[in-house]
Amino acid sequence: MTFQTESFAEYVIVEYRWLIVIVALLPISLLWKIWSTFRNWLVFTLNSAPKMHDKKVKDVQKQVKRWLAGDRSTRLCTARPTWQTMSFRHGIYKKTSTNISVNLVDVLEVDTKNMTVRCEPLVTMGQLSRTLEPLGLALAVVPELDQLTVGGLVMGTGVETSSHIHGLFQHICLQYELVMADGSVVTCTKDEKPDLFYAVPWSYGTLGFLTSVVIKVVPAKKYVRLQYEPYTSLTELATRFSKESLDNKPHQFVEALLFTKDTGVVMTGDMVDEVGTDGKLNCIGKWYAEWFYKQVERHLKKFKAGNKQPAVEYIPLRDYYHRHTRSFFWELQDIVPFGNNIIFRVLFGWLMPPEVSLLKLTQPDAVSKLYERAHIIQDMLVPIDRLEKAILKFHEEFEVYPIWLCPFKVLNQPGQLKIKSGDSQMFVDIGVYGVPKAKGFETVASTRRIESFVVQNNGFQMLYADTYTTLEEFRKMFDHTLYDKVRDSLPFCKEAFPEIHGKVNRTARK
Repeated sequence: MTFQTESFAEYVIVEYRWLIVIVALLPISLLWKIWSTFRNWLVFTLNSAPKMHDKKVKDVQKQVKRWLAGDRSTRLCTARPTWQTMSFRHGIYKKTSTNISVNLVDVLEVDTKNMTVRCEPLVTMGQLSRTLEPLGLALAVVPELDQLTVGGLVMGTGVETSSHIHGLFQHICLQYELVMADGSVVTCTKDEKPDLFYAVPWSYGTLGFLTSVVIKVVPAKKYVRLQYEPYTSLTELATRFSKESLDNKPHQFVEALLFTKDTGVVMTGDMVDEVGTDGKLNCIGKWYAEWFYKQVERHLKKFKAGNKQPAVEYIPLRDYYHRHTRSFFWELQDIVPFGNNIIFRVLFGWLMPPEVSLLKLTQPDAVSKLYERAHIIQDMLVPIDRLEKAILKFHEEFEVYPIWLCPFKVLNQPGQLKIKSGDSQMFVDIGVYGVPKAKGFETVASTRRIESFVVQNNGFQMLYADTYTTLEEFRKMFDHTLYDKVRDSLPFCKEAFPEIHGKVNRTARK
């Protein structure tokens, strides 16, 4: 598919984007990573962040109160540029809103007695795992991409291969601190201001500005013993995946990758202190290591060739947590097609991956149009007993592979996610990222049919991606009862912030 470019510079960026990435974006990304890692280490070591936190929160309050003192003709949003976020789209609403600077980027406190960490909303998963690892700790749920932020995972959502035990990222959060639309600072927990506490997740910054979060941590060990079990039958894979997810004594980590409609690999893992004799050490985080999903695919190929014995590997814990970061799952293959080549990995792998924010910042309209017409990025969340049915539907509408499967538990708590009955219900995140090959694929029509399927099967859609639902359909997918109650009770909230749908629907993003 080709597009008419408006200038020679844009033509070069479109046709030779990989060259721009290698020559410019990778070196800049590396320098940024070195600086931010050193800066974060220094701030945490000197313990200066807690002293500055109150001052930074007061600055947010001042900005909100300045808006209150004015004519309040605009709505409020954070001043963080949309190119710095992990969402593929740019929020149009920022251009017409009053932008509030929320420069909150630090880990504030690790409480080893109560097993919690308190941090600011722009702290990333890479930053947190790097801070907690020397202390022998880890988040109970660590969404795998380094650059995902605490704030994004709270206000949106986050899932990981331990979510079948601990639930979504919101379920390991114990306390939120926010600056509200009236300029006040509010702290909420499940016991103190519980309505606000349960309304914050999935609210996308439409209740207030998040300024800190207290999160549950767990003891960590040095390695993950990971077992790979390939399948050439969708029914058998779905059965095994469901069994592992629902087991009364489950493995700590459960995940699967589908490489075709009928073939894939189920992976189960547990933390261990030493490398066992039943498998080899695999440091998948090394710069020269093959991309993780390609390693998983090799196990499937061996299985097809006749090696039916499940493989076992021991992976350093932090390498495991961020196993999909270096290749952005498999999206980087479309940007740097030879990125997994052994020569490139040895010579330049230490520069990978580029910062997502820089990729977005340098993305011309022609590339955006290409992604619009011939690329899909979606995470759909459906009850695990609908897994096989859902895969067949995704194959019919998209035919994109690999597909990421991750089980997670939804707790029966107040908020936007409702389950049928009981204390919890098991779901599966179906992650589809790539170029659709399905006959008759049309971005809007195909996505709309998938959205309809998800609603009909009592599922949900992750909202970082494109959603074409109407307001009525959106409210059917997500229970707004508590959310509406909280918005009605908060002074100036409706005046300051739009509803969620007004920030995440496709018409609000470009």
